[in-house]
Amino acid sequence: MPRIKSPALLVAESGADREGHGLKRTMGLFHLICFGVGAIVGTGIFVGLSDSVAQAGPAVVVSFVLAAITCVFTAFAFAELGGAIPVSGSSYSFAYAGLGETTAFLVGWCLLLEYGVSVSAVAVGWSQYVNELLDSLLGLQLPAALSASPGDGGIVNLPAVLVIAMAAVLLVRGVRESARATAAMAVLKLAILVAFCAIGFSAFKDGNLMPFAPAGLAGIGAGTTAAFFSYIGFDAITTAGEEAKNPRRDIPVAILVCIGVVTVLYCAVALAAIGAVGGDEVGGRPAALSYVVDRVTGSGIGGGIIAFGAVVAIASVVLAVMYGQSRILMSMSRDGLVPRVFEKVSPRTATPVAGTLIIAVVFAVPAAFSSLDSVVNLCTIGTLAVMAAVNIAVIALRRREPDLPRTFRVPLYPVLPLLGVAFCLYLMYETGRTTWIQFAVFLAAGLLVYLGYGRRNSRMAQVTSPDADASEADADAVPQAV
Repeated sequence: MPRIKSPALLVAESGADREGHGLKRTMGLFHLICFGVGAIVGTGIFVGLSDSVAQAGPAVVVSFVLAAITCVFTAFAFAELGGAIPVSGSSYSFAYAGLGETTAFLVGWCLLLEYGVSVSAVAVGWSQYVNELLDSLLGLQLPAALSASPGDGGIVNLPAVLVIAMAAVLLVRGVRESARATAAMAVLKLAILVAFCAIGFSAFKDGNLMPFAPAGLAGIGAGTTAAFFSYIGFDAITTAGEEAKNPRRDIPVAILVCIGVVTVLYCAVALAAIGAVGGDEVGGRPAALSYVVDRVTGSGIGGGIIAFGAVVAIASVVLAVMYGQSRILMSMSRDGLVPRVFEKVSPRTATPVAGTLIIAVVFAVPAAFSSLDSVVNLCTIGTLAVMAAVNIAVIALRRREPDLPRTFRVPLYPVLPLLGVAFCLYLMYETGRTTWIQFAVFLAAGLLVYLGYGRRNSRMAQVTSPDADASEADADAVPQAV
């Protein structure tokens, strides 16, 4: 039988209906929404838009909508589970409650890939826009040897390491400071993207949208897979379950608001960019938004403002995603599935300091020495697998825990969760055979880690062991803050 942890036990162990293990409740609804926008809007639109346009042409708008539909179905599932099980573990904890420990560990394993690759890739994109900003303001650029990976003609990407280090320093200072910084950056980058839309639409020409889908349905499908990377991060909202003031009410609302705002914004930015200069000039071009503004205004000042917005936006993604990763590892550590260092919370800052610093070092290495282009699809397929698991967990918990208090329920159940699984599987198929092989190897490695470490050290196994004293097991199952 699978080791399944009940939602009630997850909430009790985490202290999610009180204060967490040393974590403080400081985030309101506005902060959660800004946190979600901060985790989503970044490299995907400032850097990745050109890749999506190269695949789908002007029909990239359709690709963004299809990717959003996939996310919306899963967002409903996250909203239901986030309100019912408001803990820091997010998808990992939802899978533990619905599908069992083995699946939960593999979900956590995929989240390590999702957050690790996305943070490192985002940091690399930040480096590109730092150079664009310096060029716009001062006519200077950092030496290629110090601002690019060896695969891109450099030696080490120092700006990518710097943004990860800055995020780590802010995160260990406290969640209140991190939430305020994320909120400020989210508002600023939304304002800059709205300004970009105004500039782009002022030069909009219908003819630039033709041919609308030069690569047909295949191009739209490939563009959807590429565009999906732009939405990665909305699930990070649920990792704030133990630091939100009213998680059962605010987490569902924040998730749905974020997806709606981001989808409208992405489609508007894509239309404005392509309508202003044409898909051929946007597709495959680094720092495409700055280029569009420079073309429309005939000045480098506007492009410099966009570059500044990108620097702020991408930094906020690094901050939000590293926050989410530290909380997921904290939850896994509580369960004994990863080393205990990740569950230790500083009594002074109320943050997992050691875990955050370890994450920063691990994420900084690939950011410094790799372009990560070869593993973006692997990150995408892993994220889609996690989203499919969350949709299935909703169905499993509806059957197993029909009386579980739910502040939000997925509408049209079970149709929408099943559609969510179907859309995830479709986008996973679009990643290609090579990515599937890489993913199978990655999952096999995760299973070996679980069998070699996680299964033997699982606290759930200690609780359910017939030889264990129940009171001792229960006490051991709830770790204390240090």
